[in-house]
Amino acid sequence: MTETGNPTPSALSGWGVTKRYGATTVLDDVDLEVRGGETVAVTGPSGSGKSTLLHCLAGIATPDEGEIVLAGQRVDRLSESRRAALRRERIGFVFQFGQLLPELPAVENVALPLMLSGVRRGEAVRRAAAWFTSLGIQGLELRRPGQLSGGQEQRVAIARALVAGPAVVFADEPTGALDTATGAQVIGLLTALAVRTGTALVVVTHDADMAARCHRTVSLRDGRVATPAGAGVAAPAGAGSADSAGGVA
Repeated sequence: MTETGNPTPSALSGWGVTKRYGATTVLDDVDLEVRGGETVAVTGPSGSGKSTLLHCLAGIATPDEGEIVLAGQRVDRLSESRRAALRRERIGFVFQFGQLLPELPAVENVALPLMLSGVRRGEAVRRAAAWFTSLGIQGLELRRPGQLSGGQEQRVAIARALVAGPAVVFADEPTGALDTATGAQVIGLLTALAVRTGTALVVVTHDADMAARCHRTVSLRDGRVATPAGAGVAAPAGAGSADSAGGVA
């Protein structure tokens, strides 16, 4: 809710999203709406269309039917170059294996989205470094990815996803390569920081425990929504607690 009592506006919406590859319909009339500061898990078995939905919502793939609106723009109507610019400016990504650049220290990995958007290196690094305390990785700014644990790498990846103030963060199996305890810490930080910063978060996962940390769960099966978009789990204690993530400079 906003201070005036009105609902928080949608950061991301997809209506009637349909995607085909040849004769195979991978997504079939899928609706999804996510508001700023809301965390939504997209679940389903392998082949259910989860990753394809993420790619369409992020403008990586174009749906054959339907419309997608992100930060007030019709993504499905943009040219490829404008979709790429929108991803740089308004979308953050967290992947299963972090996908950090091995030749750069952690702080420069975080600063990279800012530098690609035209922020000067010194300012970008300063803003990036401010996230390390919030994520419990202060002192690791100059280490390269090969010198970090899996959990530390994913925290750096979260900082990179959030540093530019995106409207939406997409996380594709962000804890799939981590042990259970570390994964729980990472998803707790990710969900709490999304709420604190007002960022919409869409998490693609097979993990029921991870999904339970989000405000809602949307289940896909054979390319269709198997449960109503509002029929997911209730937000558990701490799912949206900004206190659990510490302050963000």
